Amino acid sequence: MQFEFRRIVKLEGAMQFQEQVNVDRVVKDRKDIITAESVLVDLQASYVGGDTVEVQGKLNGQVEMACSRCLTEVHKHLNIPFHERFKLVKQSEKIQDEDDDIIYVDNDVVDLIPFVEEAFLLYLPQIPICKASCKGLCQKCGTDLNVSTCNCDTRVVDPRLAALKGLFE
Repeated sequence: MQFEFRRIVKLEGAMQFQEQVNVDRVVKDRKDIITAESVLVDLQASYVGGDTVEVQGKLNGQVEMACSRCLTEVHKHLNIPFHERFKLVKQSEKIQDEDDDIIYVDNDVVDLIPFVEEAFLLYLPQIPICKASCKGLCQKCGTDLNVSTCNCDTRVVDPRLAALKGLFE
């Protein structure tokens, strides 16, 4: 999925993109992701003047992740807004402000796949949880505390006083 600056500038209009993008490559090293479906990309590229093209739209996808507390599967539907501005510059030109939101490119053809993958990764939940009241797993025996309880001693002892723990028993 790519657009060509000259083509959009000549049209002085918009170019529509609707594709499925496979994100398996970018999530393969993420241990918390069980499965990720292809992302449906619906974008529109428009010429805004000054060799600048604005690409905006939305990305939709489904992902199965492991709950960070109890490890059960969490189904997440992602509806991701997408907005990027690309400016065509000559290689010899100096870029004025590196803090602005414009992506400077020196090639007439821009591949949008890396930008779609980046937006997808940024919108993934950092700490997925199945529900706000998830109790997680017992740290000693591994029992899912949402399903049952265990008889493990879970009292926390201040490590500075741990030597005195057995004094009164």
